[in-house]
Amino acid sequence: MLKIFKIIAFLEGISLLALFFIAMPMKYFMDKPELVGPVGMAHGLLFIAYIVMATVLKFDEKWSWSKYFLICIASIIPFGTFYVEFKMLKTESPS
Repeated sequence: MLKIFKIIAFLEGISLLALFFIAMPMKYFMDKPELVGPVGMAHGLLFIAYIVMATVLKFDEKWSWSKYFLICIASIIPFGTFYVEFKMLKTESPS
């Protein structure tokens, strides 16, 4: 399950960056809002999956509450999920 969470964390990070740095600038600077809907929907679904999986893993992997909250907060910071994936979950064995 940890391996799936790492994949979701990576995809959620990519979707956040795509929303912030591609779709939204196209909407506001080029008057082309076409990408905001699909990219925003993908990001929303990946965000929900990330939080749900983090919650499940909090109990399965016996994470401390502080680690769990840091992992959840990382999902709203650009590049935060990449940090979680590569640094905070690096030493844990995949299940």
